[in-house]
Amino acid sequence: MKRPGIPELVCPAGTLPALKAAIDNGADAVYFGFRNETNARNFAGLNFTEKSMADGIEYARARGRRVLMAVNTFPHPGREDAWRNAIDAAACLKIDAVLLADVGLLDYASRSFPELALHLSVQGSATNYEAINFMHREFGIKRVVLPRVLTLDQVALIIRNTPVEIEVFGFGSLCVMNEGRCLLSSYATGESPNTAGACSPARFVKWEKSPGRMSTRLNGILIDHCADDEHAGYPTLCKGRFEVEGETYYAFEEPTSLNVLEILRDIARIGVSAVKIEGRQRSPAYVAQVTRIMRAALDATERNADAFRIDPAWTAGLSKVSEGSQTTLGAYDRPWR
Repeated sequence: MKRPGIPELVCPAGTLPALKAAIDNGADAVYFGFRNETNARNFAGLNFTEKSMADGIEYARARGRRVLMAVNTFPHPGREDAWRNAIDAAACLKIDAVLLADVGLLDYASRSFPELALHLSVQGSATNYEAINFMHREFGIKRVVLPRVLTLDQVALIIRNTPVEIEVFGFGSLCVMNEGRCLLSSYATGESPNTAGACSPARFVKWEKSPGRMSTRLNGILIDHCADDEHAGYPTLCKGRFEVEGETYYAFEEPTSLNVLEILRDIARIGVSAVKIEGRQRSPAYVAQVTRIMRAALDATERNADAFRIDPAWTAGLSKVSEGSQTTLGAYDRPWR
C-alpha cells in the first residue's frame, strides 16, 4: 500500500508476468488494459483477457496493492459499445480506478458507475488546472496523469490550484508530443495510439537488411538507417533520423528515457500523489528492475528527504534499460525558461 508522505508508485503491467514482477518488487499499484483497441498500448502479444485480468487482480489484492485499468483511446464512430463494455468490465471486476481520455466515456462512466473512481489519462492532454478542474466538476475525476511537457514549477502550480490528485511520469520512454494530440502516426498510417493503441502499428512496420546496415520504414516512409553495430529501435516518426538542410539527425527527439531520480525529492515535496513508470510494452525483467530501483529511491526519500542521495547503483541499473542507454529530465527542467 501507498506510504504516507511520498507518492504512490504506479507500475506497468503489459502481461500477467509483468504484473507479478511489479508487485513483487514494490509497486503500490499496477495499470493494465484489455487486449484490444480500448487501450493505448495495443501491441500484439500484450495485454489481458478478462480471465487473466481477474487473476492479476487477485494476485495484487492478496498483497494489498491497487489495480488500475486503462481504457484510454478514443472510440471509433459507430463502435462505441466496445469502449463502454470495457468500462462495464472494469466496474464488474471492481477495479480501483479506470483511466479514461474521451469526454463521452467519462460521461458514461460517471453516470453508469458513480462508485467507480475515474482518472484522466495522459491521453486526455490536460496541461493546466482549469482543464483539470473542469473534468473534476463535470465527471468527478479523482486523479489526472500529466503529459510529459510541463516543468516542475508548472506541475507545482497545478497542484496548488486543484483538489485533484496529480500523477507524473518518473521513468520510461519520453514523449515530446502533447499526448492525445499527436498526429504523426495518423499522418503516416491512418492509425495512432489515440485510436488504434500503437504509435507505429505493427502491420505498417518493415525492417530491410542490406550490407552493413538496417533500414526501418513505417508505411513505406524511411525512418532510419542503422549500422550493424547500432541498436535499431522501434520505428516511430518522432524518434527517426531525417535529413534537414543537408544534415541528418534526430529532428524531433533522440531515443532517450525520462529519469526523475535527480528531482524525486522535489516531486514529493510539491505534493505529487503518484509517480508512474512507463512501459507496458516492455518485458517483466524491465518492470522488475525499474520498480525495484524506484521503490528503493522513494523509500530513501521517505526515511530522510534532507539526506537523500542517489545511489550510483540506481543510476547504473536504470541506464541499462534506457532507450539509447541515456536518460534525461525532459521538460521537468528547462533552465532557459
